[in-house]
Formats: sequence, C-alpha cells, structure tokens
Amino acid sequence: MAVHRFHNPSTLPAPRGYTHMVETKSPSRTIYLSGQLGMTPDGKFAGATGDFRAQAVQCFENIRLSLAAVGATFEHVVKLNNYLIDMAHLPIYLEVRDRYVDTKAPPASTTIQISKLARDGALYEVEAVAVVPDK
Repeated sequence: MAVHRFHNPSTLPAPRGYTHMVETKSPSRTIYLSGQLGMTPDGKFAGATGDFRAQAVQCFENIRLSLAAVGATFEHVVKLNNYLIDMAHLPIYLEVRDRYVDTKAPPASTTIQISKLARDGALYEVEAVAVVPDK
C-alpha cells in the first residue's frame, strides 16, 4: 500500500492550499499526466469563449478520466503544475481544484501565470503526477 506523507516544515512559510512536500514510499507506479487544456472530447473548449471556470472544470475532468483509465483517482495525485494566462483567475482555480483534491492534504503544487498556452483560446492548463500503489 502506498503511503503518502504530506509535509509542511515549520521552517518554511505556511502554504495556502497546497503542501510543500509530498513523500511517497511503497511498491508503486508513478503516473505522469501531460498538461490538459479545458477541451471536450470533440476538441472544443468547454463553455463560452473566455469562460475560465468551464475550462478549469474540464481540465480537472480530463485529469480524472485519465487517472481512471489506469485505475487511479485524485487521492493518488501528489503534484500539480498549473498554468494560468491571468492570475486573477486564481480564486476560481482554487474553488474548482478543491472539488477534486483532499483539501486537508492537497498535492504539492506550482501555479504560474504565462502569456499564452499552446492553443488559441486556452485560459488554463494543468499537469499532474500520481503515485499508485501496486496491487
């Protein structure tokens, strides 16, 4: 059984909604998920043009579906990398993310603002790393 230990050393500033370090120990599989845009299976962005919330929800649904394909869930996610084109969307991102992750032990996380993503109209991208125990 995989053991994930979530550490927030007192020697570092208190984190806001993420864990500074996640330690895993066990026989396990590591799953690396490529960055997901808020696109539906038909290749269109979720929601209306400029709808950050709809794209963020679709991103997390895409991660959820990818994890499910290998027998994993968000409880196995130990790291998220987030790319926003406007940091003003951070509160919406956190609201959406908190529907998917354990807020008492959230994954280690990095969130940055960038000027543009790979597809015109993309407002957000997320990639993840999950550690799944061997059965």
